[in-house]
Amino acid sequence: MILISSCLLGICTKYDGASNDCPLLMEYRQLGLFIPICPEQLGGLPTPRSPAEIVNGSGELVLAGLARVRDREGHDYTSQFLKGACEVIKIAGSFPIRAAVLKERSPSCGSSQIYDGSFSGIALDGQGVTTALLRKRGIPVYSEENLNRALLEELMSVSQRRQVPDPI
Repeated sequence: MILISSCLLGICTKYDGASNDCPLLMEYRQLGLFIPICPEQLGGLPTPRSPAEIVNGSGELVLAGLARVRDREGHDYTSQFLKGACEVIKIAGSFPIRAAVLKERSPSCGSSQIYDGSFSGIALDGQGVTTALLRKRGIPVYSEENLNRALLEELMSVSQRRQVPDPI
């Protein structure tokens, strides 16, 4: 099974109430191998909500208590982002998760880039809070931007094989 950012599957969980449909993932969503997640919603934030960014760091630093997640108005949502990441880990522990495909540049889900905390659209290298925690737990995280059909089919085929019990 593969964790997928809900917004990539056409579910309106993006901060502004929209989605970020990923055609490749949408094509395969009916196979029953994806578990949609939205860490922000799992952390208790509403949809729509004010956009948030990690200030002075990345997901790893948020986990270490050295950076914060704030919205444009300066409200601190660090605790909700941490709670959401922990809820995703609980979900991952309940299923045979092979990997995650998460929304790039999200303060929760970014796998190689996040916004810089200035709300000016500037991206920098780094990962979101949920991605950092998933990777810390040994779960590979991919972006929809570097996903291709061959990789997705490989992840799905391994997921299917892992779900079949070993013969006795």
